[in-house]
Amino acid sequence: MAVDTKKFAEEKKIFLEHIEKEGLRRTAQRDLILEVFLKTEDHLSSEDLYWLVHKEDPNVGQTTVYRTLKVLTDAGLAREVRLGDGRTYYEHHHDHQHHDHMICTGCGKVIEFFSEELEAMQDKMADKYNFKLTHHSLRILGICNDCQQKEVNTAASGAQPRVRVKTNIN
Repeated sequence: MAVDTKKFAEEKKIFLEHIEKEGLRRTAQRDLILEVFLKTEDHLSSEDLYWLVHKEDPNVGQTTVYRTLKVLTDAGLAREVRLGDGRTYYEHHHDHQHHDHMICTGCGKVIEFFSEELEAMQDKMADKYNFKLTHHSLRILGICNDCQQKEVNTAASGAQPRVRVKTNIN
């Protein structure tokens, strides 16, 4: 995927200002992790990002990747997302529009979407209950069109559906 150089420069500036403010050192490994993270628009676990970074530089450790993801999150460049499979994923946050997720319980495909109607309904419910919204996360679990065509078992049960998130990495 092509990287928008102007946006990349802006995000790198935010990152560098944040690490300076926090008294952290700028390192080649942190720069590489930032670059690899910003090159993908996928939902990445720390393990996914480690795998991508490790292909570029096998000397970067998993702990360094994990800690740098925390720095990216604290700087507002990444956002933690939990998609229902027990893992934490990270997605771009800076200058990205809010969205929600539909997750296929058949193949693990994640579909991002935005709905004005859902946003308005949330605001209406918050007003009704005098509730101050600070943020929200909506996950809708179901069967994607491809899996419907393959007749993946969609039988409902009382148990939570098993979720296996599929990214371009795994």
